[in-house]
Amino acid sequence: MGTGIDPLELRRFIVGTERSVSPKAVAALYGRAEMLARMPRRVQEWVVSHARTEGHMGFVVEPYCFFLSYEITDSDAAARLLPPHYRLVPTAMFADETPRLCAIVGAFTVHTSVFWGTRVELYVIAEDTRSGMLTWVICDYESNTINYGPGEGFARSTTERAVVTTVHTGDVVIDVRSAERPNHLEVTAALPAAKTTPLEQRLWIEGNLSVDYGGRLRRESSEPFGLVFDPDEMRQALRLPLDAVTVTSDTFGASFRAAEPFEAACFPYAQHFLTSSFSRPQAIRSRDELEDAVRGYDVE
Repeated sequence: MGTGIDPLELRRFIVGTERSVSPKAVAALYGRAEMLARMPRRVQEWVVSHARTEGHMGFVVEPYCFFLSYEITDSDAAARLLPPHYRLVPTAMFADETPRLCAIVGAFTVHTSVFWGTRVELYVIAEDTRSGMLTWVICDYESNTINYGPGEGFARSTTERAVVTTVHTGDVVIDVRSAERPNHLEVTAALPAAKTTPLEQRLWIEGNLSVDYGGRLRRESSEPFGLVFDPDEMRQALRLPLDAVTVTSDTFGASFRAAEPFEAACFPYAQHFLTSSFSRPQAIRSRDELEDAVRGYDVE
């Protein structure tokens, strides 16, 4: 199914998203966020509660973001990471893959209106029983830049090193190691072996309309937030055969998932999103509403 967004409308949305990201503004916010990270949580919460909520934050995931999907082998342990009102449900990254309970590890570099850097995130995929929305529940992360989450407040860089890049041989090279936890992801993936393959639409479209926090990042009062994007950005991705992916180390979620991934995906283009600076619920629930939000984005 193709997008209903006119090419000129899409270009306006993309340019507006990129335009909202200012290196100078991000640099100024970096020092401010590090200062807030040293303050008591009650002060941080006051700052967030009094922050402006109008408008959107530009959020651009740079090309070659990479994902590994693992089957969950200890569903009780995985379920304990979820906030209340969530249940594990089977899914897969690609449309023709057999659905199963899964955890996904994503590695990407991003530039946004408030931070710029590299992240690895661990997601447990679940369904919000209140809304029926499939949800990416972020249960752990490492990053070389500032962070904010409802369960931990403001945080500084957590990494000893953070590499997500490509090389002339056609490989994606990832090496992200935490300076604070045992988390480590080291992967080399050969893109010449990949094939463009349709994605599972409920996971990638509905799931990006409902994102929440679990595990050590969880806070009881938090609400899922959503992203605004052209749904066709989630129509397909590069599917890598598993023999083209060398996972030297991946400790994210290792206690409750299979040792080897069952899928590997890479997006060879930038993905452009709008979201809120702090986690705020949004009313978008369908592809049509998502397309309307893209068309209605006010560049100014």
